[in-house]
Amino acid sequence: MALRILGDRVMIKVDEAPTTEGGIVLPETAQERPQRGTVVAVGEGRHNDDGKLIPIDLKEGDVVIFAKYGGHEIEDDGEDYKILESSQIYARVV
Repeated sequence: MALRILGDRVMIKVDEAPTTEGGIVLPETAQERPQRGTVVAVGEGRHNDDGKLIPIDLKEGDVVIFAKYGGHEIEDDGEDYKILESSQIYARVV
């Protein structure tokens, strides 16, 4: 599927939930929702009241912390992604 992210939205590849210390992989229903991922696509930004384009301060490859229950989940070629508004991204990991 070819996607072009629009507006002030960001597409993120969500990090996998870690296994337990004993190496047990928990079922999805028992796992905490991940809040960390890698940016794979960025929209052009948003327009302010004067019509000026304000670009998003992220780029592909950035690792970010995002809202736990925000955005929309999609699947493409067996990979899980999340599309969020830029305001739902809290921090970039440096």
